[in-house]
Order: sequence, then structure tokens, then C-alpha cells
Amino acid sequence: MLSLITGLHPAGNHPAGWRHPRAYDNTMMNLEQMIEIAQTAERGLFDMLFISDGNGVAGMEWPELFEANALTGKPAVFEPVTVLSAIAMHTKRIGLLATATTTYEEPFTLARKFASLDHISKGRACWNVVTSSNASDSLNFGKDEHLARYDRYERAREFVEVCKGLWDSWAEDAFPQDKARGKYIDLNRVHTLNHKGKHFRVRGPLNAARPPQGYPVLFSAGQSEPGRELAAAMSDCMFCATPTRKQAAAFYTDMKSRLAKYGRAPDELKIMPGCVVYVGRTEAEAEAMFQEQQALIDPVVGVRHLSHYVNMDLTGFALDEPFPELTPDGIGGSSRRYAISEVARREGLTIRQTYERFLPSFGHPVMKGDGKQVADMIEDWYRAGVCDGFNVHVGYQPDGLTNFVDHVVPELQRRGLYRTSYPGRTLRDVVGLKRPESQFFPTLVPAMVAE
Repeated sequence: MLSLITGLHPAGNHPAGWRHPRAYDNTMMNLEQMIEIAQTAERGLFDMLFISDGNGVAGMEWPELFEANALTGKPAVFEPVTVLSAIAMHTKRIGLLATATTTYEEPFTLARKFASLDHISKGRACWNVVTSSNASDSLNFGKDEHLARYDRYERAREFVEVCKGLWDSWAEDAFPQDKARGKYIDLNRVHTLNHKGKHFRVRGPLNAARPPQGYPVLFSAGQSEPGRELAAAMSDCMFCATPTRKQAAAFYTDMKSRLAKYGRAPDELKIMPGCVVYVGRTEAEAEAMFQEQQALIDPVVGVRHLSHYVNMDLTGFALDEPFPELTPDGIGGSSRRYAISEVARREGLTIRQTYERFLPSFGHPVMKGDGKQVADMIEDWYRAGVCDGFNVHVGYQPDGLTNFVDHVVPELQRRGLYRTSYPGRTLRDVVGLKRPESQFFPTLVPAMVAE
């Protein structure tokens, strides 16, 4: 069954979407708007809500971009696990996907946060495992420079393994809470991890019961070689930026082929490319919505924003010159820079044409039209076997998501591609993932998850 994810970002995903006349006003740290988006997505039976995040305020060296663009720098945003715990109180079934870094967090505190979110939400927590691509984040954590990519991914792999060991600290039946016998806890059913590795020394046990899902669902997004290997080894789901179906097919085949060496089956890793949707009651209405947003892109913002995504300063080039060759890759992220460059060079796009193409899409396919037309495009990719679902981006809120839920979801349901109700009890049930067994205790008592 097709999976759908969407971002929990009231400002929308288009760099000028927040300026649209019908867009939300006052989106900065607005919990009420986030609750409304979450409830709309749950009405549309989405698998989960996603919050991207960073570990500092980025982009202030480009003040004209920073001041004009709600998507730059994330200067005032909620900590993801905290706000998703609040969202959990206003939703019942939709998954809650929070970004957290293995580069600047510690396994014990992160494992505790996600175990808490999983219990609070009754089994709906998901962790987007990132290694932090913004080099300046290091300055907020007592470091003079960012870790090199290989070191970040090596640390990430050990980090996740430590978290799994901590989540397995307590057996399912470790807390009998037997009033008659006066026995609240059974200390024969606890495992002290005593991890001593290259990057971490963690004694344990975790001061949280085993999460309802066993482990939160694990997401990742890195598309570099070490990022792909990390996902193949331990992720349940994976984001990707693949602007064409051909590129999506190549990525899908590559990732599925990596799983066997880690003893995993192809269906144990779900591939979720992004797509940007503009849905109207008619094709003309959807196109008008798109053009309204495009007209609001300031060229200064366009060039600066494109520079950020390709990790290269483009301000010294004329707007209508051909897109230049990329400089050698640095220590930041590379997931989108090569996808953007490849299309721009292949199609002979200028810098202006490149930002007009990619800022609305962020390297993802753009799907515009009425409900049937957008459903056609989703069905084409899904039935071709190049993805397991989509991360749905909308230009502005709340119309973007509401239109998708009202017009596209019913069409997907009519075609038998999409659920008509949530299955099971937990996010793992919804996504179609097995609940992992404890490394240290056989499962004697199933985890109790209330309806």
C-alpha cells in the first residue's frame, strides 16, 4: 500500500509561499497552526508528519536572503520531539517523525526522548537520523570545526546501535506493578548495557520502559555513499531527492540491492522520494496557484537560496549565464547539490532558470493539476516500482495540504492504491514494519498499546 508523509511546517515549502495572500499569517512557533496541519494530514490518513531541524541559526551571513525567506536558517522553531509530544495529544493515529542529530546529541538523552515520545503517542514515534550538514553548527557545541563526513557516519552507526541497546534495557514484563504482592519492578528483567566504543561510553540502563514499538521507526536521508550504507544497515525508511522517474528507479534499485549484505529483505527499507504538489479543482486553478507563488520570488532570494542548496556561492555569476560547474564537494551535505547540477547542465539552464525550476521543487518532481492528474503522476511512479510512497511537499499552508487531502486522496483510494482506514495500532503497523525483538530478553508479554 502506498505510503504518504508530509511536513509539519506552517510556512509551507516554497521560498515565497509564506507571502501568498491565502497563506497562514504569523507562522513563527505557532502550535495551533501545526495542530491544524496535523489533523488535516490525519484526516487524509497520512503515515506520518515530518519535522526537519537544525542545530543553530544558519545563513545570517546573507542577510538579504535571511530576512526575506521563511525557509532560511530556522531562527525560531520548536524542538521537534517537544512539539510532537504536544501534537500527539491532538491526534490519534498519525506517525510523528522528528529530526535529531547523531553528531551533536548523546545516545542516552536521545534514546530517552524518543522512548518518551513513543509512550506518549502510544507507538507513533519516528526518528530521522541525521549527521548535520551545516558546518557552522559545530560552533554551538564547543567544537572549532565540523566533523568530516566519514567520521560523522561512523559515529552515527555506533550512536544508533547504542540507542537500540538502551531501548532494550528492560524486558516487556519488567514492571509487574503487582499491588497484592507489593512488587512494582523485577530487577531480574533489566540489562545494563556497559557500552564502550570508539565514540561513546554508556553504562545504562535507560530510565524508560521499552518503547511500545520496540524501537521507534528509523528514517534517514543521506544520499552520499556512507549515507546510503548507513540506511541499508539500519534504517526502516529513507528520504531521497530524485527529480525524474529514471533517477528514482536507479536510486531504488541501488538501495534495495544493498540490503542483502546486512541480512535484510528488500521490503525492510521503504524508499520515500519527495514530490511537490499543486492541486486545484481544475488544472488551470493549480497552475494559477503555482504561478502566483513563482511571481513572489525575489531574484536575490532565488540566487542565495540556490547557493545554499548546491553548497556554492553563485552571487558572482550573472543571472542569465549558464549554470556553472560545481566546486569540489566540501564537508556539508551533498544530497541535492548533484541532482540540481545534473539537470541544469543537461538542459542548459541559466542560474535564473535553475532557481525558478528548483526552488519550488527542492530537487523533487513537481506534480500539478486537478486531483485525477496528480493521482495519475503518483500512480505512475508507484506502479513502476520506483518508490514505496512519497514525502508530499506543498507550497503554502493551509490550502496546499487541504486540497491534496480533499482531491487527491479520494482518487488514490478509488484506484485501490491507498488505505481507507489506519491498520493496526502503531506506526510500524501502518508502514508495514515488524516490531523488533529485544536483544536481551525474549518477548514474553506483548507490549500493551491502548486504542
